[in-house]
Amino acid sequence: MKIICKKSNLLKGVTIVMKAVSSRTTMPILECILIDASSDVIKLTANDMELGIQTEVEGTIEETGMIAVNAKILSEIIRKLPDNDITIRSMENNQTSITCEKAKFDIPGREAEEFSYLPKVEKEGSIALSQFVLKEAIRQTIFSISDSETNKLMTGELFEIKENYLRLATLDGHRISIRRIEMEGNFEEKKLVIPGKTLTEISKILSGEIENEVIISYTDNHVVFEFDKTIVVSRLIEGEYFKIDQMLSKDYETKVTINKKEFLNCIDRATLLVKEGDKKPVIIRIEDERMELQINSQMGSMNEEILIEKEGKDLLIGFNPKFLIDALRAIDEEEITIYLMNPKAPCFIKNEEESYLYLILPVNFSTAV
Repeated sequence: MKIICKKSNLLKGVTIVMKAVSSRTTMPILECILIDASSDVIKLTANDMELGIQTEVEGTIEETGMIAVNAKILSEIIRKLPDNDITIRSMENNQTSITCEKAKFDIPGREAEEFSYLPKVEKEGSIALSQFVLKEAIRQTIFSISDSETNKLMTGELFEIKENYLRLATLDGHRISIRRIEMEGNFEEKKLVIPGKTLTEISKILSGEIENEVIISYTDNHVVFEFDKTIVVSRLIEGEYFKIDQMLSKDYETKVTINKKEFLNCIDRATLLVKEGDKKPVIIRIEDERMELQINSQMGSMNEEILIEKEGKDLLIGFNPKFLIDALRAIDEEEITIYLMNPKAPCFIKNEEESYLYLILPVNFSTAV
């Protein structure tokens, strides 16, 4: 095999597939990238058996063939070579030479036959979305995925396809994040629980352009994302996702409309007095047309008032400030509406169409504030 590629093209392709290279494995082949020049297109593939990524790279094929090489070494070499054409050639005993200008590296490769190709997925259904819409929806929900291995379902994100919409939902036991996207056409109902790692890596490589599409295909066991000459195949998390609709109440006794930026900046300032790891709540007092925020810690105390529009009862309630900040940063609207019931019930931040909804559980605090 012999290929010639521009450094920028090769580096872009390697960077994309590196996201599916296994970092902890006893199988050396899973630490490799497969360079496939056996047809008329150069393809790079990595697969850690849970997540597989394949992408096409522009270049010239002078001799057809395939070789698997260590991903980390390949990436570091390409990164540090001059900005010019790079030639990769496989020789006897799987030795692989990488040359650019006057620099030449010889590294050991592995037989392509050892490599685990992407699984062939018999697609049962598919939807198409704007890359921008998907990238934003992931950003606006992924933060409330749990990293706990004790409940695998919490480490995934629900993609629920129903009629003409797609709903994304995550939860970690303290909060729920939901985004609802309208689609063109009607689709059969389907629920997929996609690993958080898969979506994090996909959001990094999506171009995010409004006019560029991503096609999402699925079976009972796998989901496939296709975009920009790249294919991402991921296993789904098995099991029935939590019944989130039963956790969402429409009842409230206090409704607050507030400027999002002002509210976010105020909470952000309050956290200056909280050390990393401290679980100091921000205490919110809602009275008449004002909201008072207060925080007390060993480093000091802070309080600030914000003007609001209020319907319903006065209320004193406490929240983990990080949870509020995460939700507020995910909302693009200038004004937000918060629905509250009592100091022990969750609050809901949502718009009228419920294209977004954030549920946050309150925390207990001393009423001596």
